[in-house]
Amino acid sequence: MAEITPYSVLPDGVLSREVSEARFKKLFDEADAMSIQGYLPDGTVVYWNQASEKIYGYTAAEALGGNLLDLIIPADIRSEVEGAVHWMFESGQGIPAGRLELKHKNGHSVHVHSSHTVISIPDHPPILFCMDADMSSLVRAESELRIAAAAFESQQGMFITDANGIILRVNQMFSQITGYSAEEAVGRTPRLIRSDYHPAAFYETMWQSLLDNGFWQGEVWNRRKSSEVYANWISITAVRDSKGQITHYVCSQIDITQRKDAEAQIMHLAFYDVLTRLPNRRLLLDRLQQAVAASIRNQNVGALLFIDLDNFKTLNDTLGHDVGDRLLQQVAERITACIRKNDTAARLGGDEFLVMLEDLSQNPQEAATQAEAAAQKILEALNQNYQLGSQNYMGSVSIGITLFSSQGNSSVDELMKQADLAMYEAKSSGRNSLRFFDPEMQAAVTFRAELLTGLRDALREQQFRLYYQSQVDAEGHITGVEALIRWERPGLGLVSPADFIPVAEESGLIQPIGLWVLETACRQLACWAASPDKAKLTIAVNVSAIQFNRADFVGQVLAILQRTGANPQQLKLELTESLLVDKVDNVIAKMSELKAQGVGFSLDDFGTGYSSLAYLRRLPLDQLKVCRRHIKKICSIRMCVSYVA
Repeated sequence: MAEITPYSVLPDGVLSREVSEARFKKLFDEADAMSIQGYLPDGTVVYWNQASEKIYGYTAAEALGGNLLDLIIPADIRSEVEGAVHWMFESGQGIPAGRLELKHKNGHSVHVHSSHTVISIPDHPPILFCMDADMSSLVRAESELRIAAAAFESQQGMFITDANGIILRVNQMFSQITGYSAEEAVGRTPRLIRSDYHPAAFYETMWQSLLDNGFWQGEVWNRRKSSEVYANWISITAVRDSKGQITHYVCSQIDITQRKDAEAQIMHLAFYDVLTRLPNRRLLLDRLQQAVAASIRNQNVGALLFIDLDNFKTLNDTLGHDVGDRLLQQVAERITACIRKNDTAARLGGDEFLVMLEDLSQNPQEAATQAEAAAQKILEALNQNYQLGSQNYMGSVSIGITLFSSQGNSSVDELMKQADLAMYEAKSSGRNSLRFFDPEMQAAVTFRAELLTGLRDALREQQFRLYYQSQVDAEGHITGVEALIRWERPGLGLVSPADFIPVAEESGLIQPIGLWVLETACRQLACWAASPDKAKLTIAVNVSAIQFNRADFVGQVLAILQRTGANPQQLKLELTESLLVDKVDNVIAKMSELKAQGVGFSLDDFGTGYSSLAYLRRLPLDQLKVCRRHIKKICSIRMCVSYVA
């Protein structure tokens, strides 16, 4: 059988290759409605029919040998077209047909609907054929129909008026938004939905913009048929005839009431506390900044009250967070009821509240009296009984007060710190009270900060010293010593433990300091073991509750004893009653573990308020140091008993 090729003359009369090519060439060349171009992979033009000359302005002679990208591709889509051409030659497929905005020889835009195909013939380079239909007439028609199409956009309420503003037509969404049917709206003017929210000048400006620019858009509050006022985003376009005269107005409106409500809710979440609905820290700081500026302008005084609930954590832990939340809500209500409308109550978070009092007297003394009266009113209101579900609760608060005026130069941050310091002073004085900020408070805070920095330096530079105070028996014989830490601060001499120990405990530095004391004392014991007159002496070392409560405390003590070689039986650890507030079983377990290794224990200041004889008998103590006041109390009781007897 003879070989059959695509262009062979077959018995059934199929056209030869030459005849087929001639006919297709004539068809392509004279296809007046379809621009057909052929391109090589690098974009070189190899085919350009008559319709292409008409649409793009280049003759075939000008186009052939040129490059697609240079001839008809606008600069802004050049890289995109390059990528598409590359992909089509790589894949052998055309990209989906679609509308394109290409470039005419003279630079104006050419709108076409373009389709593409890659033709590959053996022994010939592949050719990309682009077939473009001129869409210019359609684009013009679309432009002319844009107003009509937009007028009935389903997502927008639309109405069309004549040049005098008489409504000619409305769409269904307009009726849905406004409540007015087409029959009720047609023949009326847009005043039908106008509210009293905007002044007359607002509408005058709107219509002047329409006359000058042919367009206006903005937010307008309109009124529905039900009388409800709602927010609209409105766009109005003036339609002109060929002579430039306005013939119609097209108005689109979008109901943005829900969006406005959502914005208000977001704003509320951003600036208000969710639980109490009071302003939050962010809003308070903004108002405080404005109030400080106003006090400078108006030469008056304001006040900031820092309110903290006493024992709130205990309430939360014992009764639960739900009960705690109810308390916070009631506290917010009571504070709000105590202040004036122009004052601000805010919740900082947790159980902390702030009240800002504005427009107090210009006289600082009178302003202080006014602030104190307001704070006292709040204090009394918050000290009343609370009904928290089934629970009755009597609470108390501590309030710190600081003043601000044109005479002061404190920043907002400094005012917050001052009020906070005053509040802590109120707590320190016994709670359920109020205190004004005093510069001495700031001095105390500054001193504490300096002390903390110095303590870190003291640890690093070994500035601590141990002194040993003798312990004697009834006959005056020395049986042991108590290790007393002293801080020799360069340039300042000895710093009292009463000053730096509380700071060390608050900051957590008591842990490394306590370990240093323990190890130094144990090294001293090991050293005395070689001296006959001191070999039997014991050393008592004070241990803070923070240090003792660490999970690894027992291991630390045993490691120090092993490292220093000290005799455990000559080490006595002094504990305070505060250690016995809770977790007594855990305390006893640790004491027993160390006691088994020979370490002794002493309870310091027995009788200061924590001890219970019920568990005192369970403690593996070697020594009980009774508080002097407790001894006097016992003696007075004995005297009374004797007198009665």
